[in-house]
Amino acid sequence: MTIQFKKGVLEMCVLSMLQNGDRYGYDVACDLSKIMEISDGSVYPVLRRLKEDGYVTSYLEESPGGPPRKYYVITQQGSDYMNALKSEWTQLTSNINTLLDNGGQPT
Repeated sequence: MTIQFKKGVLEMCVLSMLQNGDRYGYDVACDLSKIMEISDGSVYPVLRRLKEDGYVTSYLEESPGGPPRKYYVITQQGSDYMNALKSEWTQLTSNINTLLDNGGQPT
């Protein structure tokens, strides 16, 4: 997967993961790296931007073996945004798959 593809879907993937519960950055990065090649550091700018935009909030929680961890929580605005992204993604991938299946000819 190219860097451009990853940049386009990383925000949506992070929000999707947060819909299943609070997560800390390293945890998100580790799970994402199981499905796509990313560096640990690529997730933190996304989380920071999502927080600035009001799509997530954060809180600190003590860690059993180190410094406190910053957990991220999706907001209602973030859930609404995620649903919109998912709808757009579904439509886009459907259209692209149709184009690919028809030898590059739109229907």
